[in-house]
Amino acid sequence: MQGAVVAHDGPAPKRIVTGYGFWIFLLSDIVMFSCFFASYAVLLGQTAGGPSGAQLFDLKGVAAETACLLLSSFTCGLASIAADVRSARWYQAAMAATCVLGLAFLALEGHEFAGLVARGAGPTRSAFLSAFFALVGCHGMHVSAGILWLLTMMAQVFAKGFRADIMRRLLCFALFWHALDIIWVAIFSVVYLLGSAA
Repeated sequence: MQGAVVAHDGPAPKRIVTGYGFWIFLLSDIVMFSCFFASYAVLLGQTAGGPSGAQLFDLKGVAAETACLLLSSFTCGLASIAADVRSARWYQAAMAATCVLGLAFLALEGHEFAGLVARGAGPTRSAFLSAFFALVGCHGMHVSAGILWLLTMMAQVFAKGFRADIMRRLLCFALFWHALDIIWVAIFSVVYLLGSAA
């Protein structure tokens, strides 16, 4: 009907604004990782006479890293379910399991990096290794930040319960953690599986 006036209730709820802003952050993060993937693809063959991925990568160790991270995504999902039903005990248990699995992932990745450096295949050895350490290391830094965030969320729920603002933060954390898993699947496929076959 022409001339009808649509009533507005004011600004969007904080839940909507927070969710929208966090999706923008995640998309910007994905753009950043896309740039790292593009750099890696361009520099893949630039080994400067040094070792290639097929000579360096240990798929058994990387498979263990992948299992830890994928299991942590499952336990993070369980924590989200526990938060939805307001079960603090199950929430804390699931988040603790997520933390342990995330730390195990970082320990395995640190062991892998140390082994590569010990074999003379550090990030300064070639452009290929620089791109490898930049891509995989950036993901590891995100996991480290995620674990700090996870511990903060555990403390907040313990101190304040499942308030509305904390539930918004829990949702953002879950989105972040699952996005890291998706990025790792891409790294595992593109860097390790394809790199080992090359």
